[in-house]
Amino acid sequence: MNSNFKPLLETFTLKQGNQLKNRLVMAPMTNFASHPDGTVSDSEIDYYVRRSKGVGMVVTACTYVTQNGKGFHGEFGADHDGMIPSLSRLASSIKEQGAKAILQIFHGGRSCPPELVPNGETVSASAVPHEGSDVTPRALTESEVEEMITAFGETTRRAIEAGFDGVEIHGANGYLLQQFFSPHSNRRDDRFGGSLEKRLTFPLAVVDEVQKVVEKHAKEPFIVGYRFSPEEEETPGIIMSDTLVLVDALAEKGLDYLHVSLMDFWSNPRRGVEPTKTRIEYLLEKIGDRVPLIGVGSIHTPEEAVKALNAGVPLLALGRELIMEPDWVQKVAEGRESEIATTLSKQDQEKLVIPDYLWGAIINTPGWFPVVD
Repeated sequence: MNSNFKPLLETFTLKQGNQLKNRLVMAPMTNFASHPDGTVSDSEIDYYVRRSKGVGMVVTACTYVTQNGKGFHGEFGADHDGMIPSLSRLASSIKEQGAKAILQIFHGGRSCPPELVPNGETVSASAVPHEGSDVTPRALTESEVEEMITAFGETTRRAIEAGFDGVEIHGANGYLLQQFFSPHSNRRDDRFGGSLEKRLTFPLAVVDEVQKVVEKHAKEPFIVGYRFSPEEEETPGIIMSDTLVLVDALAEKGLDYLHVSLMDFWSNPRRGVEPTKTRIEYLLEKIGDRVPLIGVGSIHTPEEAVKALNAGVPLLALGRELIMEPDWVQKVAEGRESEIATTLSKQDQEKLVIPDYLWGAIINTPGWFPVVD
């Protein structure tokens, strides 16, 4: 292999002792392929098997922790113990390829389509709709928030019983944990809202509950990570300085990693700090060596990946690129980087093992993927 790319394939040991075989992670991406009852489908298993052979760790698409948290058609569930066999099937299919299997756990909050939740009633931190939406969620009561914290813990227990190597708490992309942290969606005046510090209460309580469950139920080192989005477009909304407070608090929790959600690894902050450094630079400066940060965002070639690692992140997630090139890591390892695909054609679905609904979304969403011909 090209010696310039060796850093990508170096091993990395997480806080609890889990060793990753390289620095590359499959980013969590919704594939819309599960059965309507929330169980994992054969096409979903095939999709993960095709992409799990090279990377050190696979973070699954998000799974809902309660019935009213389902955020997508074709999303798989982890909201009751009856789902453990389905979850186990997914975990083993990933682990058999040599990657660590991480279950991303989430609640969609006000982002859930009403037709997917009981009685069509969406819930959130406050009764504030998305900008441009005519669906107003119901604010969760304090007791319901406590129940939600417990639900994240129960889903973690199911992940342990199903054989996953860890969970990633999904606090990004505008879903429920972010809705509690955001001044746009959280207008509460109780202990879960108000000041920036109070808006941290729910996300940090979920982290504490998940870690408590791991301590009680995991018989071997179990990975716990947290994903976050650094900023929101809305005003009021999360700004970069808010997120630096969040990651500072998270870095004190003894997590195995933090995972930023970005479309562009090199993007600059919009608000809250001076735009003289990238978001990644600000995050690394705040976190220091307390917890590893996974970087992500429009990384396609091994040259781009090495440049990103050299910016200071110890781990790098590939998302869309692994859909277009499932053999990305293997081709780098074998010195075949010139063969890496960074586009796809309309004839590639079967070769790339992409489920039907996801394929339709890729082909029919201009600008999302570089589709040729």
